[in-house]
Amino acid sequence: MPRNGRRTAAEWRHRFYEILEEGPVSDRANRIVDSLLIGLIVVNLVALTLESMPALVSRYGALFAAVELFSLVVFSLEYVLRIWVAVDHAPVRHLSPLRARLAFVTSAAGIVDLLAVAPFWLAFFVPLDLRFVLVLRVVRFLKLARYSPGMRSLIEALYAERRALFGCFVMFAGAVIFAAAAMHLAESHVQPDKLGTILDAMWWAFVTLGTVGYGDVVPVTAAGKIVAAFAIVASVFVIALPVGVVATAFADQIHRRDFIVTWGMVARVPLFSGLTAGEIADVMRLLRAETIEPGAIVTRRGDPAHSMYFIARGEVEIELAEATRRLGMGHFFGEVAALRQARRSATVRARERTSLLVLDAKDLRALMDRQPQIAARLRETVHARIGRELITPQGDIVTEELNFETAKAAKARVKGPRRRATRTRRQG
Repeated sequence: MPRNGRRTAAEWRHRFYEILEEGPVSDRANRIVDSLLIGLIVVNLVALTLESMPALVSRYGALFAAVELFSLVVFSLEYVLRIWVAVDHAPVRHLSPLRARLAFVTSAAGIVDLLAVAPFWLAFFVPLDLRFVLVLRVVRFLKLARYSPGMRSLIEALYAERRALFGCFVMFAGAVIFAAAAMHLAESHVQPDKLGTILDAMWWAFVTLGTVGYGDVVPVTAAGKIVAAFAIVASVFVIALPVGVVATAFADQIHRRDFIVTWGMVARVPLFSGLTAGEIADVMRLLRAETIEPGAIVTRRGDPAHSMYFIARGEVEIELAEATRRLGMGHFFGEVAALRQARRSATVRARERTSLLVLDAKDLRALMDRQPQIAARLRETVHARIGRELITPQGDIVTEELNFETAKAAKARVKGPRRRATRTRRQG
């Protein structure tokens, strides 16, 4: 922040980037904006469905038009802002502002954002088929992929396994051709209108191998039924193969995403900032998950501090002696307590259903016993941090506790000689 208290254009741009693009630690504004945009997308999809009913259009046409106009303005503003803040996106920061913005415009997310607004603005100036414009609103559903980690993971899984899935498609196409040719040979003389050509028989083969089987075309000869039986058995393998590929890839993406998020949370802790990637991974293996219900107490003032906590999901409130502080997803507290025992100077309470990753002191000490290099790094960090600050922006309440204990110890050391001197004077 400049000294005069005013933000520069670059600072405003970065702030809008933090609001629009979810980072490792999303703030309150980011969550509010994401929730509003998701709600608007859902409203658009509901309105799109209802507008296909003429009776509702004749009665609530003005309301539908108002929803569309409002959505168009909001999505257009969002698109312009995303182009503006694209230069702050980490993968393209090394590029010039123009090239960084072009990279966003030509990306999959940028194209979806453009298709969500461009046809509707174009309809104001160029006559277009309203049905075409109406159907294009379905594209806005794809915008949900930006706000849904699960959808992003699925897209990444499909892209990662694109070669395997293409191979599955080739196998499916080959099976359709073989089954269609065999059925045409077996049944063309009895069902010439449905299986008279291989192209006609491909419809039957497609729905049979796709495990749909509409029943509009069925074999009537013994040879045709044998071909159908083999096609049904083959469909189990043909369909199961791509399903297994996608399921495995999706599970791997979920685990990889969780690993990256957790690794990022651990790496941001000052206590572990000096560790290598492998050493941080060793610390991560010690984490255990814990779910806290709304209103439940995580730690109580005066209790022994024996663990540190990472907030994987949810929000907690730290009740300090002078004030309260709220911490959300990605933040942490109590990191120094993983090495030094102290009494809690604050009560931590869950404001909503919260998922925590807990690191117990005994587990970390066991790791330090096995790997002396980690122990040396952590002890250096603790000694460097004690006395430096009372509380970090992330809510390191145990640092405050340690300073309190250090202050008490120092006061006791000062009082000790004074008491001995007083006793000596009295005895004298």
